Parts: sequence; structure tokens; C-alpha cells
Amino acid sequence: MGIGCQRGTSQELIEAAIAHVLRENQLSQNAIAGIATIDSKADEVGLVELCREKKWLIRTFTAEILCNISVPNSSQLIHKHIKTPSVAEAAALCAAESKYLLVPKQIFRCAINNQKGTVTVAIAQVKYK
Repeated sequence: MGIGCQRGTSQELIEAAIAHVLRENQLSQNAIAGIATIDSKADEVGLVELCREKKWLIRTFTAEILCNISVPNSSQLIHKHIKTPSVAEAAALCAAESKYLLVPKQIFRCAINNQKGTVTVAIAQVKYK
């Protein structure tokens, strides 16, 4: 599962975004092999704590790597700020070593307990050999 989020996004909001995307796509949380994101989010407290709590592996990729991944929903705004047109979709595809997104990016904006933030979620499926 690829995740992109604003700096300082709470664990609660990230978890709510993931739950929403899983529910909307009739997918089980048990199928999550791990979380993938850009390397600048390696210390994002909400994301790190969620992965620790759920025992999910977190993999990070540089903007240079993510920039070279073909995605269906690139963003010039994201590219302007972090030097790659995709985080969630590109990271999901990199981590799954796949060219197929099971769920393209879904942007989740919400305020939970007065904590605002934006979380982007994309899901790629690992092909079993």
C-alpha cells in the first residue's frame, strides 16, 4: 500500500484513510503486506507509529526512483514540491514490483479531533510466482 501525507498528519487520520479505502474497495486489512512511501516520510511519526502498531513493514523510496515510475494519476503540484509526480501510486508499484494498481490513488481529506490533514492511498497487488 502506497501512502502519501502532509507533514505532521496524525496516526489516527492515516489509519482512518486506510480503513476508508479498504472498506470502499471491499479489501481486508489482513491483505496489507506493508506500507510504501517517499524517503522523506521515513520519520513521519503518525505513519511510523501506525506501522509499528500494525506490525507492517515500511519501505521508502527516493524521489528519483519514484519519478521514474509510470502512474495513471500524476500530479504537477506534488512534483513541484517534492520532485516526483507521484508518491502513493509510485511507491505502491515499487514495493509490489508490479505495473498494476489494484486501487489507484484515493485522496482522503478530513479533520479528526480538530487535526487536519490529507492522506493519499494507493494499492498495488504483489504477483505471486
